[in-house]
Amino acid sequence: MDSVLSFEEVVVPHLNAAYRLARSLTETEDDAQDIVQEAALRAFRYFRTFSGGNGRAWFLRIVRHTCYDRYGHDVKRTGDAFDEEKHAAPQLTPEILLLHEENVSLVEDAMNELPTRFRELLVLRELEGLSYQEVADALRIPIGTVMSGLSRARRALRRALTAELDRQSSFACGPRLSIT
Repeated sequence: MDSVLSFEEVVVPHLNAAYRLARSLTETEDDAQDIVQEAALRAFRYFRTFSGGNGRAWFLRIVRHTCYDRYGHDVKRTGDAFDEEKHAAPQLTPEILLLHEENVSLVEDAMNELPTRFRELLVLRELEGLSYQEVADALRIPIGTVMSGLSRARRALRRALTAELDRQSSFACGPRLSIT
């Protein structure tokens, strides 16, 4: 006898993942919270259409569509970046925290330079840990497109990180003085 899954079993465990995805696509924490709330309401309203399978991919697809419905397909981040790792970082020493915050800031700045599609792929695969198939299901694209897109997204992130490191090192060094 098949057991019927409840809304709480399918959606509620993925609220944090939904928030992280929404935060990667929106400008503020408030916007991300609004998106997740609206997506949860949509998921609840249409839960009867859930035919089983991967609940996380199903719900994250709803979050993504909710975000695009509100902001359009070309979602841009212009606000301060959410610092997921900083908020979850253990309080060790001020020196370790400073180094950690600098690394997180570096990655966030580089991620903000990426096109929305690349951020989306990286968040779902690398931060949320979805399999390639789950990402394909969440975005409703072929798995080959996921794989090639992730490859391009990772290359773009490497280039953006390198550019961000170069930019930060030029600020750290400042102009060179010539003493003659």
